[in-house]
Order: sequence, then C-alpha cells, then structure tokens
Amino acid sequence: MVRIRLRRQGARNQPSYRIVVADSRSPRDGRFVEIIGFYNPRTEPPTMRVNEERARYWLSQGAQPSEAVARILRKVGVLE
Repeated sequence: MVRIRLRRQGARNQPSYRIVVADSRSPRDGRFVEIIGFYNPRTEPPTMRVNEERARYWLSQGAQPSEAVARILRKVGVLE
C-alpha cells in the first residue's frame, strides 16, 4: 500500500518535515517515491507547502494519507 506521510528533517529539537509518497513498509525516514510538499511546525503560523496537483494525482491512484498529512491537506484545500 502506498501512503502519503511525513518524513522528519532537521537537527535535534528543530524538526521540519517533508511530505512524501512512500510504500507503507518502508521506514519513516527511509525510501520514498516522491516529495510532494514541506511542513515546518516551528514557524508562527506553521508553514505548509504542498504540490496540490501531485497530491491529487497520488490520492486518485489510491494512496492513503496519514492522520497528520490528512489534516495538512484539509488546511491547504486538497481534501474536503
């Protein structure tokens, strides 16, 4: 199964995340298929950037977003 999930980046105690499409069996920071966005919770307000076209494409192909990514996609306007 293909998932859309967060991949942690950044130094210790300074996380930022990439929104990636990955196989559900691969580790959190392991192999991925494509980077479709960026999320930085440390800014005020949090920074979210998503390639909406690619996110819609992967959702149409059956990719399942994680809970955190589903919240981000709703805020950006990709999911209802």
